[in-house]
Amino acid sequence: MILLWLLGVIVLLVAAFLTYFALAPRIGGNPTGERLLRIQASPNFREGKFRNVVETNMDIPPGKMAGVMWQVLKGGEDREPKDTLPTVELDRTAWEAVPDSSFAVAWFGHSSLLIKMGGTTFLADPVFGERASTFSFAGPKRFNYRQHMRVDLLPPVDVVLLSHDHYDHLDHETILQLKDKRFITPLGVGAHLERWGIPASAITEKDWWESVEVGGVKLTLAPSRHFSGRGLNNRASTLWGSWVVEAGNRKVYFGADSGYSPTFREVGQRFGPFNLALLECGAYNELWRSIHMMPEEVAQAAAELQARVLMPIHWGKFNLAMHPWKEPVERLTAKANELGMPLLTPSIGAVVVDADLSRSERWWAGLE
Repeated sequence: MILLWLLGVIVLLVAAFLTYFALAPRIGGNPTGERLLRIQASPNFREGKFRNVVETNMDIPPGKMAGVMWQVLKGGEDREPKDTLPTVELDRTAWEAVPDSSFAVAWFGHSSLLIKMGGTTFLADPVFGERASTFSFAGPKRFNYRQHMRVDLLPPVDVVLLSHDHYDHLDHETILQLKDKRFITPLGVGAHLERWGIPASAITEKDWWESVEVGGVKLTLAPSRHFSGRGLNNRASTLWGSWVVEAGNRKVYFGADSGYSPTFREVGQRFGPFNLALLECGAYNELWRSIHMMPEEVAQAAAELQARVLMPIHWGKFNLAMHPWKEPVERLTAKANELGMPLLTPSIGAVVVDADLSRSERWWAGLE
């Protein structure tokens, strides 16, 4: 009798789990209709999935997967800060005063940031919710900040720029507060946005190496070495990528998520030199370095991009791997110094114009 009861409970839990993934708005939508036809016509979509430029194996051997799961469950020393992380209030007056002949960035932790160029403001990968997770009640929770960025604290935003559909880059809760904006995304990501009430007319989707112009600013989607997916069975059903943002003689590279790849050199040859490269530095591990760079590779990638200045992103907000929270920037700093790569590390929320290195601070030093 007890076994039957346990079996019934298990069946109900599995049914609830599957129902959640089928119906919960947070999961998003899958490409259909004309969107799906365009995806299927892409040279980067083969055998039912988008493919990386170079062969990328994301499978962790079963024997090692058990060890990873145990490490995640038991936690580890210094993976999350004990202290509240310092932030500065976004200076909207300074942001709005940035001249069209300059460019500016303001970073809000992980990969969420503002980019201003040619007088146009882009909000990249905004994740202002409490968790970067499939669930609103469980999963990676943001670190304690003095002040977390909110949509109502932002300056006027012209375009929301998305790199891919993972939960730490595309946040349902935040997007609902940005419904009146224009969105530019890789192919297929618009399916999630439409599910959340964004009109198709406000969404522009691009394939790798395709461009779009906004107010005199040219945006080109470049390949990255990563993957996509928000549900149980839709991995690689939408495209992922990085963005080249250029106006006049000013160029910024928003790298989003990527393992080390020959594409960095190709992007550098096509578009470089860059005034600033924003490259991921965090959530890495030797077991998945094909999709997330190790810190030393980040510095090398910046050199191959022909970046004049490197600014690390994708760190300092969520515990998504097994390394200490400060390790990414410390390892990167050492390698950047070795390569002679200028490193920009502004305070969270600070407005930085023209990649001004004097705005760098070791704000994490001394924190636990």
